[in-house]
Amino acid sequence: MLFQYGTYAFSGRPMFTVDLTRQFDISDDGGEHDRYVQMHCELRYECEPALEALGSFNSWFFHDADADLDEWLAAMEGHLELLLARVPSEIDVYEEPV
Repeated sequence: MLFQYGTYAFSGRPMFTVDLTRQFDISDDGGEHDRYVQMHCELRYECEPALEALGSFNSWFFHDADADLDEWLAAMEGHLELLLARVPSEIDVYEEPV
């Protein structure tokens, strides 16, 4: 899983974007790895100084890396405090082959 944010102009105008991504391992008919697919959920907010001051950030979580998911989620939740009282201007969910 990937959690990332920053101010980007992907849709033409700068917006503060939070991207929640889940990567899936796709296997072929024989059970062997074929490819990865990422599902993104992007929450886009109008730019404002408080959000832009956050800069950019990203963090991956890998289930097979002996890391604790609950600890990682708690750490990522701390990055969202400024957004809890805000409503995104745009939401985009999409699949991306990797």
